[in-house]
Amino acid sequence: MVERQLRRRGISDERVLDAMGRVPREAYVPEAVRAKAYDDSALPLSHEQTISQPWVVAAICQAMALSGDETVLEVGTGSGYSAAVLSLLSRAVVSVERIPELVEQARAALAANGVASVEVICGDGSVGHPPGAPYDAIAVHATGPGAPPTLLAQLADGGRLVMPVATGASDLLTVFRREGDEVARRAIGPCRFVPLIGEEGFRPG
Repeated sequence: MVERQLRRRGISDERVLDAMGRVPREAYVPEAVRAKAYDDSALPLSHEQTISQPWVVAAICQAMALSGDETVLEVGTGSGYSAAVLSLLSRAVVSVERIPELVEQARAALAANGVASVEVICGDGSVGHPPGAPYDAIAVHATGPGAPPTLLAQLADGGRLVMPVATGASDLLTVFRREGDEVARRAIGPCRFVPLIGEEGFRPG
């Protein structure tokens, strides 16, 4: 996976490649699709959610430009896989998931794999988690109409928010970097994600 799916497709951050190689992806997918854990594709979870394809997880992590001492906010815990990867790249991870059943499953999977630096919280991730702010980096694993203002406000100066933005034909994985009161943005490439449901995302239904 690391050599064929990631390095060959432009993932060059060695810390990201090492983390992706160390986290057992099969431990974070449903048993029914465990044989496909390392396929170059997203896989279904319960409640119409997905675990992103390996390249997307790696691209988000690379765009966050983590050195290892950061506090990271993750929106959309899902199975806990991305949080496990982020735990190897940062000092602490706060991960917010809106579906209670997935919260419990992710907590169990992370605990079973000895991941202690991730706190999984049930709530509306589109408005982040103010008690832990400011964050050095934020990863959003769902597509929104734009960068939620509340998430941008929870970024530290120089912080990076990486998320897919809905553009109509496809989603566009985008990096937003906060510099004082200004926010710069850079596109990474097209992708496909589930919608960001919440106060500063899309409404359910």
